Amino acid sequence: MLIAVPNRRSSNSDKTAQPPRGNFRQRYDDLEARRAALVARLTALGGTARRQAGYRSALKLLNDTFRKSSLTQRLAVLQAAAWLIDILEKLVSST
Repeated sequence: MLIAVPNRRSSNSDKTAQPPRGNFRQRYDDLEARRAALVARLTALGGTARRQAGYRSALKLLNDTFRKSSLTQRLAVLQAAAWLIDILEKLVSST
């Protein structure tokens, strides 16, 4: 005997409500493009930013940590690097 539970979603509706994620290659290429854009932002900061410890940390995030991370973790690594680059841009512009 099945009992209907009010206000409960069926498991089929949860699967159809999620947007398609794309295939592996597309997600990989999107992350690589974002990484390349962040590396370009970082190198454009110039010599003043290169003396900061955050510059080396951002570079390490964008290279070593990014390469060692799984595909699902790479987005978080890029977000952390973008945050560090934002801080460095503010430091460089204020001096």
